[in-house]
Amino acid sequence: MAGVTGIGGVFFKSEDPIALRNWYKEKLGIDSDEYGKVFLWNSVKQPGIGRTIWAPFKEETTYFEPSQKQFMINFRVDDLVELAEELQTKGVEILAPILEESYGKFAHILDLEGNKIELWEPIGENILDLANEETS
Repeated sequence: MAGVTGIGGVFFKSEDPIALRNWYKEKLGIDSDEYGKVFLWNSVKQPGIGRTIWAPFKEETTYFEPSQKQFMINFRVDDLVELAEELQTKGVEILAPILEESYGKFAHILDLEGNKIELWEPIGENILDLANEETS
């Protein structure tokens, strides 16, 4: 059975993402860029290094729609196609066709309270790729 393997990211709306990123850098040492901060970690279930992204978005972003909530959680999954099929049999609507990017597959659903959830199956994630990203 396909399922969630971890948190891939925490995304939230901000009145001033630049000021907020600067506050987190100054106060907590989280040095981020316009896309947020990537935290690297080891995975027991999936070999190699994983990543979790922390990212403030502009308050007027439409990326979280149709949810009207201030945040969106991204869950890492191990087989997005299988999970999407399982979810549909359980009455969960997949909001758009699965999107395939060079760094993974994505699908979006709404939970019981209308929170948008992003499901992400990473592709090609390994320590060398991530080390190159972190130093570029």
